[in-house]
Amino acid sequence: MWFFIVSAFFTMFCNKHIETKTDPYLYNNINILPKVRVALVLGTSSKRANGDDNMYFNNRIKAAYDLYYYGKIQKMILSGDNSKDYYNEPKVMRKALMGLGVPDSVIVLDYAGLRTFDSMIRAKEIFGLDTVMVVSQRFHNERAVFIARENGIIAYGYNASNVIYQNQMKVKFREFFAKVKCFLDVYILATKPKYLGEKIKV
Repeated sequence: MWFFIVSAFFTMFCNKHIETKTDPYLYNNINILPKVRVALVLGTSSKRANGDDNMYFNNRIKAAYDLYYYGKIQKMILSGDNSKDYYNEPKVMRKALMGLGVPDSVIVLDYAGLRTFDSMIRAKEIFGLDTVMVVSQRFHNERAVFIARENGIIAYGYNASNVIYQNQMKVKFREFFAKVKCFLDVYILATKPKYLGEKIKV
């Protein structure tokens, strides 16, 4: 019984801690967003399992485009999973952004963003960023900005529109425990990205 009580308390503590620490750095309004040279767009699949469009993906792409269109950024790193031959999040994101009119010269691909932790640490260690604007939904930005700031990166988050009707409860449940893993990665486990490699100038 005590194990479950302590586990529940710890899980709630981790979530509240991350949400509280990152709240001042997350923005919904592009007009008050600080200008930052580079945005980091976090990947997700462009399609759902049933073949429908993934609106989490579409909304992130729209948010990244808006940052470029309104002159809030100069470059963007598209960071995502490319661990399977048939699955390449960064290339799909680039295609979508170029379809909206973002020049290829603005875009840098990070193929080793296997998870949020890897994307954020690689932004510093591989791409040499000390300041970055993260693009994802708010629940995801909380985790990403927390990882970045706890690792010496001045990070802000521009919140893409959330998706109310698409697996909302499943996403919330998964994120609840993802923040616990994030807390452990940062403070206890001394986690490292799966891949680093040679530095890339952005």
